[in-house]
Amino acid sequence: MNTPIARALLLAATGLLVALSSGAGSLYNEQSYRALTADNKAFRVGDVLTVQVFENSSATTSIDTGTRRKNTLSAELSHGSRRVAETAIGASGDFDGGGRTQRANRVLITLSVTVKEVLANGDLRVSGEQMLLINQEQQKVTLDGRVRPHDISDGNIVLSTRLADARITYLGEGEVSQRQQRAWWRKLLDWAGM
Repeated sequence: MNTPIARALLLAATGLLVALSSGAGSLYNEQSYRALTADNKAFRVGDVLTVQVFENSSATTSIDTGTRRKNTLSAELSHGSRRVAETAIGASGDFDGGGRTQRANRVLITLSVTVKEVLANGDLRVSGEQMLLINQEQQKVTLDGRVRPHDISDGNIVLSTRLADARITYLGEGEVSQRQQRAWWRKLLDWAGM
């Protein structure tokens, strides 16, 4: 069997064996391995996780202030038993002030974030942002935080109330947002107390 075809086949088979043995790797990769029965929860860097932001906050402040002040100064000049001159100065002031501030905020957002780091204790540091354009108004939501893997549901969802060190920023830019801000001259008058 020393024909040119047999030699070519033997050479090709040898080359294939050498290529397979030098570049052969296992199908098992420890870093990306997931058992067939495992859930689809985020667990490594680069995995995507859905965060449902349900934040309600309210604050009420009430202040009532009242001050009263009265100062009187009088002087009398006498000569003998008769009064020569008399003067009096009086000053009084009343101040009643009060104020009430009330604010309530509610944010409902569903946002997908990416696992940026797996911490030593197994917690996941996640981060992500979402941009929306609604009626020429740009809305930007940014979220950073830390989540425990057992707080992630089977559907790969976590509530924002379960995030530690959470930073949720919701910013709007556009005509409506600009109209809600006071003009520079009004801020100056407020600063001057007018």
